[in-house]
Order: sequence, then C-alpha cells, then structure tokens
Amino acid sequence: MTLKERIKNRLDGLSHPSTKELKEVLQSLNIRLEDLQPYLESPEGKPYFRKLLYQNEAVELLVMNWSDMECAPHDHGDSKGWIQVMDGTSVNTIFEVKDNHLPHEIFHREYREGSFFFAPKKGVHKMRKGSEGSLVTLHLYSPPIQGMMVYDLEKCAACVVSDECGAWWPEDMREKVKDIQLK
Repeated sequence: MTLKERIKNRLDGLSHPSTKELKEVLQSLNIRLEDLQPYLESPEGKPYFRKLLYQNEAVELLVMNWSDMECAPHDHGDSKGWIQVMDGTSVNTIFEVKDNHLPHEIFHREYREGSFFFAPKKGVHKMRKGSEGSLVTLHLYSPPIQGMMVYDLEKCAACVVSDECGAWWPEDMREKVKDIQLK
C-alpha cells in the first residue's frame, strides 16, 4: 500500500475529530522521513516549503521542509492540530494576544525528532529550525486551515492570508484577504 493510500484509508473516516483523536490518528499513520522525501522541495526564500498530502472537509495533512528563516507569528484560524517533528529540532514560540494588540512572546520550547506538539484554535505561535541540520515537520489540522492570521511585529500589523500563503507576510496582494492595524 502506498503512502497516499495509507493516509486516505486512515483519514477518510474522520468527520469532527477531537484533539485526542487527531493525535492518535497522526501517530497511527507511522509515517517515516523516508516516506516523505519525494514531497520535500527547497523553500526558495520562504521559511518553509509545504506540500498538502491529504485534505477532506474534516482534516488536512501537510509536510513542511524548513529553511533557516523563521516563520511569522500566526494562528491557524478556527483549526486545531498536531505537529510531528520528523527530522531535526523545531523551536516553537508561543505568543499571547489580547484584543487587537500586538502579540506578546510568552515562551519558546524545542521539540526534537519524534516529538508532537499541539496548535490550539486561535493560538498564536511561530516556528523555526534549531541550530543544526534540517527540519521536516508533519501537520494534521481539523478543519483544514482557513482564515490564518499572520502578524508583522515590526509593522504592528496583521492580516488574514489566503490559502495559498503560508506563515509569512504576503508579497502578493492576492494572498492578503484582510489587513488589520494593531494597537
């Protein structure tokens, strides 16, 4: 059975998975780094390259291959999900956001290969690879991400980005759905 078939067989049955069920499903896929190699490409000037491996109305599964750049602080809209570190070390920074104010960094934590960490609905975070080697992460979200808010701390601004944009400030106006000025 191919990787795509394994993923489809396991994820097709999900409709409104709980947080616990999402993690269990991600773990049960038993995906290895070697399985993901055909889907990894150079991020080419972005924090990461992402490849959608599966999506239905309930969930989406993505693999990300990271550059030396960190992504911008962002949320995942109304989606929640689990992130699995497939290779390397991820540094995950958590922010607190009050009303329409600039996000405030609370703490950061490193997650090594094999670790899982949770991304809650409306939770703001940013990621980057650790100091050595590469970083590959696997992400399972429910529902599929829409309305992701990306923050630019220097401009004191935020915007909702289109589905084509990742966790970075959009370069193309088509990727920006809505601008928000922060206090």
